[in-house]
Amino acid sequence: MANDVILVTGATGNVGRAVVERLLEAGRPVRAAGRSVESVRRVFGQRVEAVALDFTDPASWPAAFAGVDRMFLMRPPHLGKPKKEMIPALEYATSAGTRQIVFLSLQGAEKNRVVPHAAIEAWLRGAGIDWTFVRASFFHQNLSTTHVSDVRDRDAITVPAGRGATAFVDTEDVGAVAAAALLDPPGFRNRALTVTGDEALSYARIAEILSRELGRPIRYEKPGLLRYLGHARRHLDMPWGMVFVTAAIYTTARLGMADGLTDTVHEVLGRDPVSFAEFAHRERAAWVA
Repeated sequence: MANDVILVTGATGNVGRAVVERLLEAGRPVRAAGRSVESVRRVFGQRVEAVALDFTDPASWPAAFAGVDRMFLMRPPHLGKPKKEMIPALEYATSAGTRQIVFLSLQGAEKNRVVPHAAIEAWLRGAGIDWTFVRASFFHQNLSTTHVSDVRDRDAITVPAGRGATAFVDTEDVGAVAAAALLDPPGFRNRALTVTGDEALSYARIAEILSRELGRPIRYEKPGLLRYLGHARRHLDMPWGMVFVTAAIYTTARLGMADGLTDTVHEVLGRDPVSFAEFAHRERAAWVA
């Protein structure tokens, strides 16, 4: 089989969906990978080639990676040990002919060796293929997914970010940038792109915006790290790997290291990023009980 397939992993997630939709809009056929064929079909119907992919199950690799020339790679949040749980699959993919991987990484991953993204970036640099790192800042959508129950049911945001500001970004913007890299491999070869919105916001400011949008007071709680670990595990039902990764991200914000802004969305997409206020208005139903 000629290697001309574009594979999107994590296709049913917020960023993955955006990548798939942008590729389809560009007229490119897409192989979309999720936990099951059925889960992919529920989102995209017959518009994509649906496959099941488990990075830890070699039996799923041949169908997913056959003929793949380019790949959008998203680390499943529950896989916190990439050297053991992901890189063997990526080695299989590259040996099967994958020549470009666009990786959804994390803002500051090059300086934060604690996060799993750093290990994947390091492997990609030495893999002998073309890579693009899409280093996203903190997603707007984390407030409407991971932390949705806190806002919806408790009128609270409970994260250990202190007074630090965060350069939020919308997953639609991140997915569009990643799709642009997949559609123009030479233009994005071996580039690291940090994707942010236009403004860095404290969580106190986020609470103000949500309060105005929802018409009820949303408070920003500033828990210590230990309290957050317990809250995330017990009340947000995060697996321990995700608890520690998110704790590291919020600590970065508390230390004033998460507020850097870039012009990547303007430069790549030729438009303004989606603001948090626009996102909150668009997704307000998520926080209405």
